[in-house]
Amino acid sequence: MQPVKALTAYRPYWAKRFGVAPFLPMSRAEMETLGWDECDIVLVTGDAYIDHPSFGMALVGRLLEAQGFRVGIISQPDWTSADDFRRLGRPKLFFGITAGNMDSMVNRYTADRKIRSDDAYTPNAEPGKRPDYAVTVYAQRAREAFKDVPVVLGGIEASLRRIAHFDYWSETVKRSVLADSKADLLLYGNAERALVELAHRLAKGVSIDEIRDLRGSAFMAPAGWTPAPEWHDAATRHAHDDRALTYVRLPDYETVKTDKLAYAEASRLFHLESNPGNARALVQRHANRDLWLNPPPIPLSTAEMDYIYGLPYARAPHPSYGSAKIPAWEMIRFSVNIMRGCFGGCTFCSITEHEGRIIQSRSEASILREIEEIRDKTPGFTGIISDLGGPTANMYRMACKDKAIESACRRLSCVYPDICPNLDTDHTPLIHLYRKARAIPGVKKVLIGSGLRYDLAVRSPEYVKELVTHHVGGYLKIAPEHTEAGPLSKMMKPGMAAYDKFKRLFDQASQAAGKEQYLIPYFIAAHPGTTDEDMLELALWLKRNDFRLDQVQTFLPTPLAIATGMWHTGKNPLKRDPGSEEVAVARGLKQRRLHKAFLRYHDPKNWPLLREALKRMGRADLIGNGKRHLVPAWQPAEAQTPLRTVPKNSALAKRHSAAKIKRSR
Repeated sequence: MQPVKALTAYRPYWAKRFGVAPFLPMSRAEMETLGWDECDIVLVTGDAYIDHPSFGMALVGRLLEAQGFRVGIISQPDWTSADDFRRLGRPKLFFGITAGNMDSMVNRYTADRKIRSDDAYTPNAEPGKRPDYAVTVYAQRAREAFKDVPVVLGGIEASLRRIAHFDYWSETVKRSVLADSKADLLLYGNAERALVELAHRLAKGVSIDEIRDLRGSAFMAPAGWTPAPEWHDAATRHAHDDRALTYVRLPDYETVKTDKLAYAEASRLFHLESNPGNARALVQRHANRDLWLNPPPIPLSTAEMDYIYGLPYARAPHPSYGSAKIPAWEMIRFSVNIMRGCFGGCTFCSITEHEGRIIQSRSEASILREIEEIRDKTPGFTGIISDLGGPTANMYRMACKDKAIESACRRLSCVYPDICPNLDTDHTPLIHLYRKARAIPGVKKVLIGSGLRYDLAVRSPEYVKELVTHHVGGYLKIAPEHTEAGPLSKMMKPGMAAYDKFKRLFDQASQAAGKEQYLIPYFIAAHPGTTDEDMLELALWLKRNDFRLDQVQTFLPTPLAIATGMWHTGKNPLKRDPGSEEVAVARGLKQRRLHKAFLRYHDPKNWPLLREALKRMGRADLIGNGKRHLVPAWQPAEAQTPLRTVPKNSALAKRHSAAKIKRSR
């Protein structure tokens, strides 16, 4: 693999002389104003262009600009033809393609496959501004626009679809997005290192077909290809062999698309090879070609994190949007990303597959400078920082105590089933950061909006006190996800003992501060491993604790997540032999609706469904009008039963109807 090189160690490309653009150009007129006759790189995204480091396209665009390249943005193009992809002319080096900050299917459809009525990443939240499977569609149109220009995929949609994967929306196992999109290269995860190296090599005239040694990259190769003769299959290796010259062959696409046990095994192997310190290359046959995945990228250092977050972002949406409101921007414009990565390993979450388990933190000075920039430059700032966080609120600067142990580790989680004794869970750096942040002149309050790992927080009562006393705005959202051991074991989440301990600390600190504050727990319905009885027990826990949840979440099988492998196969990829354990799956729409109804047991619209289920489960004793009952025996006249799960006229409903007709023939 390519040796690690610092992001700041490259000699800038000659176009550095053009300086910094106020915004990366989205039109030929803007290019002409900058004095450009062409773009070196054109980035295509399914999101509105917001020049802020929370938006991936802006971050990589500014990073490439800092390396001296002329970077243009094509935002939310018309994908019905290739014309819009020619908007900025032919890029000199390559097209960079992403669906945006979210997978396009997650962005457009709910967990019940309903079409969402809005899009948070679009001006005025207007829906329908990106296609389904946007990475594939955009890549094909870019190729159509300029056939000889390399096409490089990136972002979360490409990352989560880099190997053969189960696609919930079509209910099929799809090929790697590389095979369908016909792109030249895929850069997965936070790909700053690979992207910078790629751009400089292409600028030197190296063909993209020759670039096969970038960490965090994937590409298609002829069947049987290896980087060098000494490379060999892990199935035939010996104990003394070099792991760096070993690849792991996953079950091929043609097998996993029909064999669920093989799919579960592929999922198990894939997740085992995720630590940059010991991961081997992965290979998966697709028909007569091999998909190659090089090992994951080496995490960025603190200095490199400071570098990319300190680039000259305009910290605003592109002026072409005028006064239009972009909900995603409104949500994060007063927040600061202090770290990336997550070592929690929750099976339903895709953060690990995209950002990795190793925490990459910014320096205290870098974070405080950004708060000052928000204060000084962001319109509408009232003195409140809405979040200091990232994928989680309280993993800042946490790491393995021993780098050698970290490099050799094969665990999927540092905190499950118990917190690893080698994990440094010191919250002191975070406490100091909070104190310095709220001491900045002009800052009235610093809130913490990112998800809190309460199993880590209870290790530091001082942190809980600091958080509760100064950084909670009345309510704190945390995510136990469930109360029962069965589903929690499939989620790789801690038991309720950790929640109970945190609640005691939270209540004590709130009382000591003289504040009336509450915990708002989040739970998931219909997660693999969850039975109707599990959901009933959760509903009874909610009733005992007087929780009446408003918004609830139904499990959404996202590509590559371990829980998605469980949902698709009914097996457990967490086991060495995935076929050794059957996993309960709430697959049917009625059962998924029932599990969601248990979370909202107090809603009269759910009572008919719950009464029917309780009778079937032999728990009719929970139907009645007393405190010990879950639902009443009566039904208010105005309460209606839940509507169809899939809108009759939705595009997805039509697709499923067509598939059903096809299967019946």
